[in-house]
Order: sequence, then C-alpha cells, then structure tokens
Amino acid sequence: MMKTQIDKKPIIEKYEQQVIANNTIKPEYYTKYNVKRGLRNPDGTGVLVGLTTIGHVLGYHIVEGEHTPVDGKLFYRGLEVTEIVKGFQKDNRVGFEETAYLLLFGQLPTKSELAEFCTMLDDVRELPPGFMENMIMKAPSRDIMNKLARSVLAAYSYDDNPDDLSIQNNLRQCIELIARFPTMAAYAYQAKSHYHDGQSLVIHKGERGLSTAENFLHLIRNDSVYTPLEAELLDLCLVLHAEHGGGNNSAFTVHVVTSSGTDIYSAISSGVGSLKGPKHGGANIKVMQMMEDIKANVKDWANESEVKTYLQKIIRKQAYDKSGLIYGIGHAVYTLSDPRAILLRDKARELSKYKNSEEEFHLYELIEQLAPVVFHEEKDSAKTVSANVDFYSGFVYRMLNIPHDLYTPIFAIARIAGWAAHRIEELVSGGRIMRPAYKSVVNGNDYIPIAERG
Repeated sequence: MMKTQIDKKPIIEKYEQQVIANNTIKPEYYTKYNVKRGLRNPDGTGVLVGLTTIGHVLGYHIVEGEHTPVDGKLFYRGLEVTEIVKGFQKDNRVGFEETAYLLLFGQLPTKSELAEFCTMLDDVRELPPGFMENMIMKAPSRDIMNKLARSVLAAYSYDDNPDDLSIQNNLRQCIELIARFPTMAAYAYQAKSHYHDGQSLVIHKGERGLSTAENFLHLIRNDSVYTPLEAELLDLCLVLHAEHGGGNNSAFTVHVVTSSGTDIYSAISSGVGSLKGPKHGGANIKVMQMMEDIKANVKDWANESEVKTYLQKIIRKQAYDKSGLIYGIGHAVYTLSDPRAILLRDKARELSKYKNSEEEFHLYELIEQLAPVVFHEEKDSAKTVSANVDFYSGFVYRMLNIPHDLYTPIFAIARIAGWAAHRIEELVSGGRIMRPAYKSVVNGNDYIPIAERG
C-alpha cells in the first residue's frame, strides 16, 4: 500500500533539537534592534501600520504617556455597537444582516435597502451544483475551520470571474461569501459528524426568508427546531463578532494578503486560517474547558471563598492546564470592560433562566467579579483586567446546544462581514504591498563541499 504520510523517521527525531537551535534568536537582540515583537510598542499599544474607516476599539486613553482605563467601546463605521444593538432589539428585529450591510457599504441601510440585501443573500446561500458533494463531503476534515478554509479556496473554481479586482466584482464576491459561510460550515460539521464521529448524515437545504442565525440553526439541527430566543441570541453573537478593527490578527491578515493583488478567495481563506488559532478565534473553547475543570473541582459554586481559592490555584499554575491563565479574563485593548461581554452577559442571563442554567450562570458572574481581584493580588500588578467576549460566548453556545466543533466557525460566519469590508478598503485605499523589515542576525558562513562536511 502506498504511504500517504511520512512516518516519524529517526532523522526527524535526530535533528529536532538542531532545528530548534538553528531557529532560536537571542531575546536580547529584539531589544538591541528595537524590534516591535507582535507589532506592539513597548507600552503595549499596537504599531500603527494603516488607517481604517471600518472598525474602532476603545479601551483606554493615553495622557502624557500614561494609560487611563475607560469603559470599553466598539465602533462599526463610527457607530457604537451598543447603540446598533439597542436599535434593532427595540424593533424586535435581528441585526446581523443590517450590521453586514453597514460594514460592507459604510452606512446603515434604509428599510428597502435592507430588504433588497437580505434577498441577495437568500439568492446565493445555496452552494453551487456539485460543491457540497465534491468539496465538502469528500475528504471530510476533523476540524471545521480547515474545511471552511478549503471551501473558500475551492469557491475560486466555481467563480466565472474570480480574478477581477474591480470593486463591483469584489462586492459581488463578498456578498456570496457572507451568504455561504454558514452553509459551508454547517455542511462541513455534518460531514465531520458522519465520517469521523459515526453519526447519521443529515443535510438540510437552506430556507428563504430566514435570517443568517435562523438558517444556521436550521442547518445544524437534525430536526431543524429552534426557539425565537435561541435565534435572537445567536444573531447577537454574530453582530458582536462581526468586526473588531483593522489591527486584529485575522483582519490584518486579510489586508496583508489582499495587498499582494491576489484574489478574494486566497485573502479570505488566509483570514480563516488566522482565526483558527487558540490565541484568536479559538479562545472561547479554552474558556469552556477551564470552566468544566472549575465545575468539577469546586463543590459549592456559590461559595465565594472556595471559588477564589481555586482561581488562585489556576493563576499559580497549580490547577487546570498549569498555564497560569484565567481564560476569558483580560484583553489587549479593553481595560475596565468589554462592551461585547456586557451585551452578551445580559442576554445569557435571560437564556439561562429558560435553559435552567441559572446556577452555572451565577458561577460565571462570580468568576467575572473575582478573577480581576485574584489577578491583582497574585501578580501584584496595577493592570486593569475584565471579562472579554470569549468568557461568555462559549457558555451561550453550550446553552444553545451548539457543539464545540462549531464555536470558532461561528466566529468566522460573523467575521466574514468585517473581512469583506477590510478587503474592499485595501483595494480602494491600500496601494502598496505590505512588506515589513526583518533584520538578519546570523553571521556569514563559508560554503563547505559535501565531501568535507563532518
């Protein structure tokens, strides 16, 4: 039988440490050459590499070089996301389609424009003929994000005009991707469940007239049944994850790849790959795993002292994964609060009553209160930390009976709206391929003929 994968050969084991040594750079070099590791300045702020009109994150003010924590704010096209949410919730409407329109076109839609946009999404939600069978069901992936990235790349082959970089053509492609991400992710999940987990294969067709959140719940559930509250909460999650400024890892990736002049499918699939990382889109899964550990080791979830003691063990690297991290607490920009976490927490409270999960919800609230205290006491740090959106999103998805496999793909289903907007912005205003500098710190070496090598 032909091998399809290299075994762990002795040569690989033999040279592992050599490879590590040959790729290790002395930490002091980064200081010596003033390298902005992670594209961050010494004060923790991001290195300014571009301008954007799409999203903005506010978590602190800098006054005379000092960071002053403030309540977090998130803006989409200059509009505070809290106000956007209040607007559609007041009207008892879903908000993701309106949010996607705002991000893509730069302004809020009129009632007729929103209806027209929703119709366009409905028209292209279904995947091209043969796509599901050939691109998703064949070679099913254990990880939905990898399959989603592959599906995005494969969409190039089904596009009659994939390389046209005109704004009109890219807007058409963006709308198709926003509409099809939920379908691609849902079918990838069903394929994984069937071929890797031994479950029955259940494939539903999307239904016209449903919102993005409703269609997704319809596609992933065998009976297609969901409540209005469940759809409303998933819709809120999509709105809150749709955009987060140009500096987040995946949006920046889309800018970088787009700047090379490549097609939209190459750029967006790169964003999917970035989002998969546990330091980015996969963070809510780490929160859920940590919470399962806490629930298993804390007998009285309402006992403040007992919960605090276990959090101390986690941060001292004595419990859970020994990383010393309380997942879901702290953010690169937000300080006093993450507005997304606040909005999600309020709706999670409502859903927890409906799902008989109030005791667990109160545990989350207690940890949210205690974690910053434990952080300050144990780290002796003045840094202000609070719960971020990942702290509650996993809990919400679990109450919605959404499998762990789909947590990060849901993030992608939302963030494609922001990526699409950043793609268009780079095409319109970028102009130059991104090419930062890397300084070589290796000494010159002489070439040695193979017969003389030891």
